Amino acid sequence: MTRRDLVTTAAMSAASYSRVMGANERMSVALIGCGARGSYLQTVFQKLNQAPLTAVCDVYRTRAEQAQSIAPGAKLFGDHRKVLELPGLDAVIVAAPDHWHAPISIDALNAKKDVYVEKPLTLRREEGPKIIRAARMNDRICQTGAQQRSGSHYIQARDEYLRKNRLGKINLVRTWWFDGGGQMGRTQPAAKKQTTATALGSHGIPPGMENKPADLDWNRYLGSANWRPWDPPQYFNFRNYMDFNGGILTDKFVHWVDVVHMFMGQDGPVAADTAGGTYLAHDGRTVPDTLNVHLQYPGNWICTYFNTPQAGLQREGIEFCGSEGHLRIDRTKYEFFPIERGAEPLVVPCKTDLVEEHVQNFLDCCRSRRMPNGDVAAGHRSAQAAHLANMSYLERRRIHFDPDREIVLPL
Repeated sequence: MTRRDLVTTAAMSAASYSRVMGANERMSVALIGCGARGSYLQTVFQKLNQAPLTAVCDVYRTRAEQAQSIAPGAKLFGDHRKVLELPGLDAVIVAAPDHWHAPISIDALNAKKDVYVEKPLTLRREEGPKIIRAARMNDRICQTGAQQRSGSHYIQARDEYLRKNRLGKINLVRTWWFDGGGQMGRTQPAAKKQTTATALGSHGIPPGMENKPADLDWNRYLGSANWRPWDPPQYFNFRNYMDFNGGILTDKFVHWVDVVHMFMGQDGPVAADTAGGTYLAHDGRTVPDTLNVHLQYPGNWICTYFNTPQAGLQREGIEFCGSEGHLRIDRTKYEFFPIERGAEPLVVPCKTDLVEEHVQNFLDCCRSRRMPNGDVAAGHRSAQAAHLANMSYLERRRIHFDPDREIVLPL
């Protein structure tokens, strides 16, 4: 089986599923990673599955206990491998930091569990095919948490304007995200640079964390990363460090490029150019805070992305620029702009909860064994685009890529 086969082949079989569930049967689900995102997903899963979680797991016992407090009867763990040994467990939610997404997902898939894994699917490009192989070889459902894939107004906009070719020839897709309010934007200007100790209590770090909590397994948290002493920012703001996250591109851009792939029907860039740097933040982070990305795709079109920690009037969005009109979309609405001068745009608001729609799709597919909207192959290709953009930034050069063989081409 070639790498391309792993990406494109959905070898899932209902007959091979170890336990056939009824259409409305409640599933046994465990949460691995009980931070902010995991805690939010817990509420959504418990609401839609109409049952408390079976188990919760985190390297920080205090967080696991907080999750357990709203999941009556849930068992508590500090090691995800012990979770996977639970009898009757159907699925796991992987909401640990990004460097744990691939190891936990692969372990869960090999243990015959369905997996809902938060984006980005991978920390490194080479991890993607390994997760896909585990999903396909074990006939498991694996959904990446790119919720736009299930969003009703995203699907409506794609079907109405892209699939009906109402935009004409698209040669440019613009994407952007002003991150003034997010974790990536919690910065320290140079004139106000603080030490780690004095910075505690800001940037999302709880006060009093100069010393590692006794119930936090720092060594296990580090996982594949090189060992280093306890450092609160690298735990609480892990997205600011390349050892744990790909920065802006795997946190924000991966959502938008996933939408671009979904709409355009192409998911393999052939070249990547990225410029940027750490222009505002002076807090020890190893990821850039400002970036401008260009991805070139077959079919003579490009996708661009720019990000700044400064606040913007329109915080985020995607714009498909066609010869017959433009389509702009974000999580609140989509707008169609005709090419006629002075024509009023058509505005269609979002009336649904994107995350609930995405989780519901996952639960439905676990029961039906159908391909989920955010299948692992799509998650891999979107993360791959972000990784290529990061590679261009780090190596300060244009990256040429063969999307069929998934190899970086020589200069």
